[in-house]
Amino acid sequence: MKPPSLCLLLLLLATAVSSQPAPSPDGSADPPASLFEELGPKEKFGDTFGNPDDFKKQLPNDIGTPEFVSSDLSDFVEKSTGTLHKEEEEARPPLPVDEWKGKWELFTDNSGVSAMHMILIPNVDKVLMYDATIWRISKILLPNGQCRILNEATGEKDCWAHSVLMDINTAKLFPLELKTDTWCSSGGLLVDGNLISTGGFQGGANTVRYLDMCPTCNWREYPSALSAPRWYSTQAQLADGRMIVIGGRAAPSFEYIPQEGKSNAKPFFFDFLKQTTDPDENNLYPFVFLSPDKNVFVFANNRSVLLNPDTNTVVKEFPVLPGGHRNYPASGMAVLLPLEAVVDAEVLVCGGSAHIDSYTLASKDMFYEALQDCGRLQITKPRPNWRRELMPTARIMGDMLLLPTGAVLMINGAIRGASGWGFAREPNLTPVLFDYKAVDKSHLFKELNPTTIPRMYHSTSVVLPDNRVLVAGSNTNNGYIYDAMFPTELRVEKFSPPYFDPSRADKKPKIVDGGCPKELKYGQEFTVKVELNENKVSTKNFQVTMYVPAFTTHGVAMNQRLIKLFVKDSVKVGEGRYDVTCNAPPSTAVAPEGYFLLSVVYYKLRLPSAAVWVQLKN
Repeated sequence: MKPPSLCLLLLLLATAVSSQPAPSPDGSADPPASLFEELGPKEKFGDTFGNPDDFKKQLPNDIGTPEFVSSDLSDFVEKSTGTLHKEEEEARPPLPVDEWKGKWELFTDNSGVSAMHMILIPNVDKVLMYDATIWRISKILLPNGQCRILNEATGEKDCWAHSVLMDINTAKLFPLELKTDTWCSSGGLLVDGNLISTGGFQGGANTVRYLDMCPTCNWREYPSALSAPRWYSTQAQLADGRMIVIGGRAAPSFEYIPQEGKSNAKPFFFDFLKQTTDPDENNLYPFVFLSPDKNVFVFANNRSVLLNPDTNTVVKEFPVLPGGHRNYPASGMAVLLPLEAVVDAEVLVCGGSAHIDSYTLASKDMFYEALQDCGRLQITKPRPNWRRELMPTARIMGDMLLLPTGAVLMINGAIRGASGWGFAREPNLTPVLFDYKAVDKSHLFKELNPTTIPRMYHSTSVVLPDNRVLVAGSNTNNGYIYDAMFPTELRVEKFSPPYFDPSRADKKPKIVDGGCPKELKYGQEFTVKVELNENKVSTKNFQVTMYVPAFTTHGVAMNQRLIKLFVKDSVKVGEGRYDVTCNAPPSTAVAPEGYFLLSVVYYKLRLPSAAVWVQLKN
């Protein structure tokens, strides 16, 4: 092992931590001392000032590839077939090949902090962005001369903000004070729409944080709430409203977030996470989704299981996804595809690395090309198999977002390397739209207009209420560094997907002000009042969707969920005005309680209305 750099030694000296022992992941033994004495047992530093052409170094694509991977993946993977029903195909004819490919605009030059983590907050027109306290620097100071005291004895303090609320219309920033380190943490929204965040680095690793939405609200932090350190873990909401936190570095376990102010005594050991780790880990930030059968789907490395949160046992293991490794630092991306009443729940996993050693080799300036394939698995079928799709380009460290039309947007990331500081090359600047219901395979993927700003490690994106996509972050450096190959990025963009095509703007539906209930009960029949510049629109051409905002970090979109509601009827009530009657989701397993963005889609042209906030309650 090569000796640490001067930069690393200085960082370690500046971030010396308490000697208080951390709880064991399985409750039986203390974790390795190196977990908190260093940046982590596997943390390495790439050359952030290297030659941008380094990605051109060619490597044999079989170096480090697991032995089970065949050159002909059809041996392992079902052929993909179209899933579009005949009625839907008639309602939604193919769009022209030369369809408008989206538009990028710079929203602001300065986000205050580089958005390592980001989430849209209900009802207040703001996104929350934060990174880490470890660097003690950002681009925005705490308000009113406020400072965080680092050392009572010496008086050392940090006056920089490491979290901000940003107005999504004006870009105005509202700095907030964090006391614990949120570096590589997890999060999501509570039933009341407020934020709950878990884990992080050093003193933040066992922390649970709360942030309410009021003009004077700030973080409430409980540094000993979790029983195991959660660094690079994933958080998800369950059908009963509880939040589960799974995994993390040196933490092969899971636990449920306790009531505010309480602490967990011991986590639940999760042998699956021990089984799926390898020399480069490749199972951090696991992909976690609530299945409509109330179980929890967990994907780590190349394997997946269903976990029963009532018995805390694995009730099913799925076939291995061939091709390579899909989780941090071989960071692929995943979504639970839109849920419908008569369709099996399906998970989509894309990108990652074919090579078990992509992280280790990247630390030596050798950058493998990322995976270009996707796997699809219907997790509620009795004996499902993976089906394979092929993206237009390879992608690692990307985001996947569910759009109100049901399409999947792939955005951000790189073509070569792995997650980590200076460990990737060749930014993937081109977003891709994936239409998972396309009958014609040539229409599955559509490349859109590229950005000019690389969004590498620590970049994020979220869907906004107007259905644009806010894109932020990218910091592949140890600190805020602006003269690196990929500088610390503070610029924020908005991307308008193809449904903002100016030539079809007059055909977009609009939800009438006050035309939708603000609160819904499960199974409730309700009406949405819609304006649409079309004279005759059949019921099958209206689609109503409800979307749970994603907490995005490190290519993982936690809690993201899109439900397609059953549309019972539509009635024309005036010139260009319709009453669309539909049913709210049937259960908390399909849609857990909380806030959703509700949109009406003119299905024929796949044009969504701007969304309105609704709260789904039992």
